Amino acid sequence: MTDLEKHVNQPGRAKLVKKVREKINELGITYIYYQFISVTGRVVGKGIPADHWERTAEKGFQLVYGATANLFLDRHNNYIGYGPEAMELVGIPDPETFVQLPWDKRVGRVFVTCFRNREERENPGGHLTSDCRGNLRIFMDEFKKKHGLELRVGTEPEMMWLTKNEDGTPTGKGFSKPFCYHIDQFESLRPVFMKVIEYAKAMGLDMIQGDHEDAPGQLELNWTYDNVLRNADRLSTYRQICAQVAREHNLIACFMTKPFMGVSASGCHTNMSLWKGGKIKVNKLGNKTLPGVEEVFSYVEGGTNTFMPDTKDMQLPGKIGLQSIAGIMEHLPALTALGSSTVNSYRRLWDQGFWAPVYADWGYQNRTCGLRVSAPGRFEYRSVDSMHNPYLLGAALLKACDHGISKKLKPAAPESRNIYEAQKAGKDVKKLPLSLGEALARLAEDEVIKSAMPDEMYKVFHWYKNDEWERFLGATTQWDLDTYLDCLP
Repeated sequence: MTDLEKHVNQPGRAKLVKKVREKINELGITYIYYQFISVTGRVVGKGIPADHWERTAEKGFQLVYGATANLFLDRHNNYIGYGPEAMELVGIPDPETFVQLPWDKRVGRVFVTCFRNREERENPGGHLTSDCRGNLRIFMDEFKKKHGLELRVGTEPEMMWLTKNEDGTPTGKGFSKPFCYHIDQFESLRPVFMKVIEYAKAMGLDMIQGDHEDAPGQLELNWTYDNVLRNADRLSTYRQICAQVAREHNLIACFMTKPFMGVSASGCHTNMSLWKGGKIKVNKLGNKTLPGVEEVFSYVEGGTNTFMPDTKDMQLPGKIGLQSIAGIMEHLPALTALGSSTVNSYRRLWDQGFWAPVYADWGYQNRTCGLRVSAPGRFEYRSVDSMHNPYLLGAALLKACDHGISKKLKPAAPESRNIYEAQKAGKDVKKLPLSLGEALARLAEDEVIKSAMPDEMYKVFHWYKNDEWERFLGATTQWDLDTYLDCLP
């Protein structure tokens, strides 16, 4: 059987397909978005009437391979990744991810897994290696089979709500004032974030807290952590929800890392831990199961957190945690290309006055390091921003942890001092890459992290991002004009 056939015929899937049909009929859904994730984290796919659910669940739909690269042209007018002569991928829906859109209850949404075309001469029906979501599922299953462990992740997605002119163009201003944790500024955006929370709960996100951050219009809303794939799906869903709420309130939901100078950028700190065991629970609100297929609203509960301290030192992570830290520390330069994946990302890393995590070190509650133990049982990878693709980063973190555990690596001693003070005292600390070009070069040298982007995935990523870097280098910006226009004679 091909990979596609195995996926369609996996145990229990036929029951879920029928369950989705029951939900379609019960909720009056007439249209479904079938979606996957491009190399940049963009949500792409097709819309199909709900009448065709069973057929699409079995046969899938076709879309050009280049959709995995946003169907973008490079600076030489070549389609990135795949030319116009390429075959079309087959998208097979994952019924456990089906959910109703709360802002238009006639519409459902389901994530898909992408495969090579059935008629390909080589590897027909094989897993499409440029499908970053499909890759993450494969690596997550491989990691669990090898180590008996599950990577659980919680993200802190900062983003900004910007205003528009009457003609719909950006004003370049945030809705609120840049006062961190200020309840009055938080209150000014209450109609916005309450609508986000309403939609998020309806789509399976268990929202737990939120606050106003340092920049104009900057909010952070959090949901409970879960396995690395579910969390990535929820971050993608959250971004879609914010875009819809922005349309309803005539605002811009901005996930650009640093749209303003002089204030904080939007990070997306990624907290992680490795667990043994645990059970799937159904998420309920008010004793009423949320509308949708139960698996969408489920979460992992219980088990043993292997990152918890296992000595008398209540700050020091357990052995597996330390090995994982060592693996990530060894690969931080390459990981930076995925966590800080745009030219604009490095505006954040250069602005060190705002706790920019630019140093390749780790410590306890130390926000001047790239990695910190944020609480007993988990650590926080800090050099991740709001533009990253969580599926690519999640796969790379699995590979880095696997390397640390398999090789029994040991990290250097944790740094408890402010890293700037430690440097003054003579500590030699390396910086992370401080440009996209440098980060891509470090990624190209790192076979462990590259293995998280197998075959065509790395080809597409490198092509897309290297072209982005070259476009930047070849562009005349306002800074050029301000600096050089009138400098001579």
